[in-house]
Amino acid sequence: MSEKTARKVLMLAGDGIGPEIMAEARKVLEAINHSHQLNLSLDDALLGGAAIDAVGTALPDETFEKCQAADAILLGAVGGPKWDQLPPAERPEKGGLLEIRKRLDLFGNLRPAILYPQLADASSLKPELVAGLDILIVRELTGGIYFGQPRGIRELDNGEREGYNTYVYNESQIRRIAKVAFELAQKRGGRLCSVDKANVLEVTMLWREVVDEMAKDYPDVELSHMYVDNAAMQLVRAPKQFDVVVTGNMFGDILSDAAAMLTGSIGMLPSASLDVNGRGMYEPCHGSAPDIAGQGIANPLATILSVAMMLRYSLSEPAAAQCIEDAVSRVLDKGLRTADIYSEGCQKVGTAQMGDAVLAALSEV
Repeated sequence: MSEKTARKVLMLAGDGIGPEIMAEARKVLEAINHSHQLNLSLDDALLGGAAIDAVGTALPDETFEKCQAADAILLGAVGGPKWDQLPPAERPEKGGLLEIRKRLDLFGNLRPAILYPQLADASSLKPELVAGLDILIVRELTGGIYFGQPRGIRELDNGEREGYNTYVYNESQIRRIAKVAFELAQKRGGRLCSVDKANVLEVTMLWREVVDEMAKDYPDVELSHMYVDNAAMQLVRAPKQFDVVVTGNMFGDILSDAAAMLTGSIGMLPSASLDVNGRGMYEPCHGSAPDIAGQGIANPLATILSVAMMLRYSLSEPAAAQCIEDAVSRVLDKGLRTADIYSEGCQKVGTAQMGDAVLAALSEV
């Protein structure tokens, strides 16, 4: 077999539980890199609060240069109360994570909600409602109310303070995220639900109009529309009606977290943020969880599954990705659970133990 082209993976551990879960993901990535001869080189850089503490800024120039040179990026998590007193634009989330997404133009966020059958009891819904669940939420990531200008907090003439934000999308932003969603629906179950609030918000009236126009080019995809409040309700009432869901930045943020709980824990969900060429940043859906940082109890599986997504979507290594996903499934078969997915009769393990178990399962094939 000819040697594969050398590719670079940049690892950004970040803050809170980020370094703990990233250490386990690194073990798995190094093992699969060796066993499948992927020819990946791994590098590290600072982002978020860790970067603020070290060099005074959430996204150092050196980190951004490494991001630009990388074929794919793996992120742990950023943020925490330690940095909440900084001006919003300088905090780990806005100055680091949102800034890197914006500058790399990672506009398409893929957040799968897949229920491993072994975790049906960990879901907050009845097993029969969630058994076989497999939803993909496609969230627009670089526009909408999180980035719209003008924004801020101002003082009115009467001395009262007022906060304001701008919710804005143009046609080209809507088209490119809808294209991603339609194409993914073609590869999956052929159903796409676009979520908006077109009965109230002009931005999403335009969103619905553009998505409807595009549907003509995808006759093999069944398109439906749903208001966001109804979508939230349907997610917890009858989640298996969804295949691919496409929505804007804020609605996607909320709905993907709701979908996460259907799977038993947000600690199980990976995510991908892609540019137009499929290069991307991969991260668990959960945050930095500073309340449990340093205790060795965080669930590393979402980060490990993010490695699998990275191999599949940005590095075109589906076989290696499948090996990791199968290894995770085998570990769950054995009854190993971190605290967030624990149920009676299972064996409770910590972060490193779970990572080691996935590593061992990889070598069982």
